[in-house]
Amino acid sequence: MNQESSVTGAERLLLVLTALASHGKAMSVRDMLGATGLAQSTLYRQVALLKRWGFVTEDAGYYAPGPISLQLALGFDINSMLVEASREGMMQLSRTTQESVGLVVAVNDQVICLEMIESTHSLRCSFEKGRAVPLRAGASAKSLLAFMADKARSETLERQFAGDDAARAALEAELEHIRARGYAVSDSEVDPGVWGVSAPVFRRVSRGAGASASITLMAPSSRAAGREQQLAGWTVRTANAISARLQAA
Repeated sequence: MNQESSVTGAERLLLVLTALASHGKAMSVRDMLGATGLAQSTLYRQVALLKRWGFVTEDAGYYAPGPISLQLALGFDINSMLVEASREGMMQLSRTTQESVGLVVAVNDQVICLEMIESTHSLRCSFEKGRAVPLRAGASAKSLLAFMADKARSETLERQFAGDDAARAALEAELEHIRARGYAVSDSEVDPGVWGVSAPVFRRVSRGAGASASITLMAPSSRAAGREQQLAGWTVRTANAISARLQAA
């Protein structure tokens, strides 16, 4: 889809950076054209500017985030209040359950993992830090959607389910149930054999503004069987404790 006429010059730079950040490996020009929807001449101008400032690096015709992008990532790790407030609780939850625990947020209709505490089991489920998946299916996505501010959720669902009213209505009914229960659960919904539970984290006492993030516990379905309620309870308590810590800051 061509986005040339619908974005500003600054947004074109951001389209390129977002594509590189979410791709997970170096990209060819063809890859970037498909991901950004920009015209080739426009793409080359944006890449040249980003290379000059160190945000993008090139090797044999493939492009990746540059050293300045790394400095931004390191600065985020050091200075993120959300990550800092969450890490201790996530580590405790992982030790208690012996499973992997992630901190996820919703950005640009995607679920992005900000922090990950790995299970000590040789067989484990994980969501690589910095990776992104569509904000549509799975416990993490549904927790973020369910506890999102009403206006933001409506706009997100409109984009995700344009022309598919039945699928949107079904998901909205599920999200209402998740809000009433306080957490989301999925089993093999995104990846086969992976069970997950996700609970919201709030920065503000008033929840009308929506959740800032979600805490997600992931485990092989076979190991979660029979422990679902226990794992969900621990995850909700961890998310609530992190919310309290953020609100007291």
